[in-house]
Amino acid sequence: MVRDTIGIIGIGWLGLPLATAFIAEGYVVKGSTTSAAKIDTFKSEGIIPYHIEISEAEITGEIDNFLKDVTYLIINVPPGLRGEGPKESYVKKMQLLHQEVRRSAIKHILFVSSTSVYGEVTGDVDEETVPRPTSESGVQLLASENIFRGNKSLNTTILRFAGLIGPSRHPVTILSKKKNLSDGNAPVNLIHRDDCVAIIKGIILEKQWGKIFNGVHPEHPTKKDYYTQIAKARNLKKPDYQIVKDKKYKKINTCKFFLINKQSLFTSLYS
Repeated sequence: MVRDTIGIIGIGWLGLPLATAFIAEGYVVKGSTTSAAKIDTFKSEGIIPYHIEISEAEITGEIDNFLKDVTYLIINVPPGLRGEGPKESYVKKMQLLHQEVRRSAIKHILFVSSTSVYGEVTGDVDEETVPRPTSESGVQLLASENIFRGNKSLNTTILRFAGLIGPSRHPVTILSKKKNLSDGNAPVNLIHRDDCVAIIKGIILEKQWGKIFNGVHPEHPTKKDYYTQIAKARNLKKPDYQIVKDKKYKKINTCKFFLINKQSLFTSLYS
């Protein structure tokens, strides 16, 4: 039996294993990429690929054909607002994508966001915490969340991931080269890519629509303890952290749904 079609805008470091996981479950998966060179690779994985690029001025590629017959649309497009050089408005990009979604028959959206929307809030943070973004990325992500949440004809779920770790991606690689790092006793807020995939699958399989979820590992060792141990395991120089006493920090709690329903059997932070 052919199952529903899932569309993933943004087949990359997270999107590719996510796509193959859904294909293994029997779903038809459409995926978009900004790189034409990756089309054949995605085809070999069983993905129906589309070369689509979203700028703040236009969307190029067959976006209408991509969205056709999609039951669940996963928007997994990072803001791309860090680093040097000119930046395009992420909000304008999402406004254009929203316009295309409105012209389609899609009713279910999973928007992959970030816990950066909580900004400098301190203490225990959950989905009821009012976001107060301070970074440009956080500000534009929150505004983009609201573009889709504000459309009452859509069943939109927002998934806010913490810092992503996994194969070929870990902040210790950069941190090990630095000295006098601040906030060594701050708790880490991280999530492994395998858990991201499991959480997204859980949301769709359990039909958790119209909600906001935090995707964060339930363990929160201090930065100094965690990155020192990771650096040692990888034969890297340990990061040089400073400790500030009595300073308040942010600990982001993962949604209890993922713990109670065992949708994500969390991968060790030390993998």
